[in-house]
Order: sequence, then C-alpha cells, then structure tokens
Amino acid sequence: MMGDIQKKITIVLGTYNRLRFLKLTIESIRQELVLCSFSNEIIVVDGGSTDGTLKWLMRQKDIITIVQHNRGEWRGGAVKQRSWGYFMNLGFKCAQGKYVCMLSDDCLVVPGAIRNGVELFDKKLSTGEKIGAVAFYWRNWPDQEKYWVGLTYGNKIFVNHGLYLNDALKCVGYIDEDNYFFYHADGDLCLKIWQQGYECIESPESYIEHYAHANVKVRSSNQATERADWTTSNIKWEPLYGSADKDWIEKSYVDKKYTANIFKRWWLKL
Repeated sequence: MMGDIQKKITIVLGTYNRLRFLKLTIESIRQELVLCSFSNEIIVVDGGSTDGTLKWLMRQKDIITIVQHNRGEWRGGAVKQRSWGYFMNLGFKCAQGKYVCMLSDDCLVVPGAIRNGVELFDKKLSTGEKIGAVAFYWRNWPDQEKYWVGLTYGNKIFVNHGLYLNDALKCVGYIDEDNYFFYHADGDLCLKIWQQGYECIESPESYIEHYAHANVKVRSSNQATERADWTTSNIKWEPLYGSADKDWIEKSYVDKKYTANIFKRWWLKL
C-alpha cells in the first residue's frame, strides 16, 4: 500500500497441534530478532489446531496468525485436506518483507542464523549477484552430529530452512501447491527460482536445530504420498538437470550457545 515501508524480513511457518514445539520455536525466533536491527514480522499459518495452539497464538501480539482448517467436518461434509505448499503460500503471499524466512515449527534458531543469512543476502545483492534464496545448515537432533544443506537435481542447492527473496517468490508464482502434497515441493520451488536466472546459495554461518522425532507417525503413514511426490518431481526435473551426485552438503559445527539443550531439557520431561 502507498506509504508503507517494506519490512526487511518476514518469518513464515506452518503448524498443526504442535503447541509445545511451537512455543520453543517462536521463542528462539524472538531471541534472534531482538539481536537484529532490521524490521520484521512473524506469520504463523495454522491448520485448525485443537490443542490450544490457536488460543495461545491469539495472545501473541507480535504474530500474524492465519487459520485455515484442514481437518474434520463442516456442515455435513469432510473438510478438504490441503497441501503443504498451499499453507506456506498463504504466508508467503501475505509477507511484507524483502526476504522471507521459511522455518518449521519443530526447530530452534541457533543465535546469528537469521542475522548472518540476511547480511550475506544483502552483500551478494549489493555486488550485483542475482540471488533468489539462501539455505541455512540444519541437522536432525539428536540423531545427527553434522549439519547439512540439501542438493536437488543438477547438484543445485535448495532450501529446507532459510531465506527467499520475496521478489523471486513472486516471479516464479510461489510453491506448486497443486502437484505436490507434501514432499519435494521445496526443491521444486528452488529449481523454478534457478530457472529464472537466480542462484540458491548456502549461508556458512547460519544453523538450525531440528527435532528429529516430531513427525515420526506422519512420516511412517506418508510413504505413498512421498512416492507420488517424488515421481512428480522426477518426471519434471530429471530430464532437465539430471540426478544430483549426492543429496547433501555436510558440515561440522560447534554451537557454543548449546541451543539444542533446549530440546534436551524438554525431551527429558516426556
């Protein structure tokens, strides 16, 4: 709108019935943003949680909450379950930031991750490089020791957690929410960004801790969905770019803030 000043960054994450995780994630985001001088906003897209998440979100005055019920019945009919991309696009299309940071509701931001990613993005753009996305290193805690960023077809970096240039998202029409239900849509998005002449790069000083066991039941019941999404991705992109030589770029890192201990303290209470 006329007169509005664009925010520097918008944090976008989706959630459904994960209040205990969500609180940890949001607090780690808040602590990171306190250290950042740039303007920001947080958007949470909720799938119709019934565990108290919505009541909690309504009390958080620094969060923009979008509710799109994704379960149950309404007026005698089943509510149509929508794709991951559909939910993320709701947040992406509302984002006012120059950069959009995509995170999960079961992760922790290692201090400096967002700040370092934004500084890298700014530096690259200021020198004329056409950067569309910056991937953060992450690991599945407590299963992994090393952190990694993902590679897709043609050995091209894609974003699991990290930053997108808002203009690049608009340019490619956001996530393909119709042809992917859950898996590989993030890789597809980054390949669309690559196709428009942008690069997706890694931020060597940005790290995320992801709780490995939050989605075990979902993953085990989604094998058919994963196969279908993989087939869609493979048919579309493998002829263009070929398979990647490896799936991940791994990196060792010692977090002197011991961020994952927040998960550890929480985990021991279960």
